[in-house]
Amino acid sequence: MQYWLMKSEPDEASIDDVLAAPGQTVAWVGVRNYQARNFMCDAMHVGDGVLFYHSSCAEPGIAGLAEVASTPYPDGTQFDPKSKYFDPKASRENPRWMLVDVRATRKTRLLTLAELRAHPELADMQVLRRGNRLSITAVTPEEWRCIIRQLS
Repeated sequence: MQYWLMKSEPDEASIDDVLAAPGQTVAWVGVRNYQARNFMCDAMHVGDGVLFYHSSCAEPGIAGLAEVASTPYPDGTQFDPKSKYFDPKASRENPRWMLVDVRATRKTRLLTLAELRAHPELADMQVLRRGNRLSITAVTPEEWRCIIRQLS
């Protein structure tokens, strides 16, 4: 089992939105970074743990727990000219962007960036690195356990 931190802007898809969705599951649409896409295509497996992170909001932080709920498949928004995620270079025969489904397992108290930074064992966590803009990052088993302790 592997662990991931997946960022979502709460006005686009919050932990509450996912918990209210059918099956508490959403397609993780709109990833337009090759490294994050490659994580979904090559490294994620159904059942992997996910830290659901609210970003680009007043108080960013981990807002819930989730799991990878599907194998990768093409992100349909890349084919829709009306979508903000449209990619004119993508085709159904040769999709450029993939996604996975994510199933929320529970909402947690918000674990803020300041709280994450207060734990020396999380000092190397990718989301805490200066300049990190990736929407999906790997989380080590040690980091996962530390965060789960903070949320218990």
